[in-house]
Amino acid sequence: MLARLRRGDASISELAAPFDVSFAAVSKHVQVLERAGLVARDVVGREHRLALVAQPLRAAAAWTEDYRAFWEARLDALDAFLRAPDKKPRRPARAAKSKRRR
Repeated sequence: MLARLRRGDASISELAAPFDVSFAAVSKHVQVLERAGLVARDVVGREHRLALVAQPLRAAAAWTEDYRAFWEARLDALDAFLRAPDKKPRRPARAAKSKRRR
């Protein structure tokens, strides 16, 4: 639905057309997109026109990109460590025994 709205405003009927689901299901999905701030609705008479609000998607993409770079660096380091021929198996650290008085 968001991909369709990227091409321009559409009515709920136009959004529902390519999907084999009920109009009510499409309407509920649109409501979720509205609550997420991804879709704006303009009511003209009986027609509800929907438009994509791209800014939240841009912000999410930027946040995801920051973390993608972060995790790629760490996963590359882990890969290098696991491939290193001179690595030695390590024992897990032992938990300190607690001294309890009875």
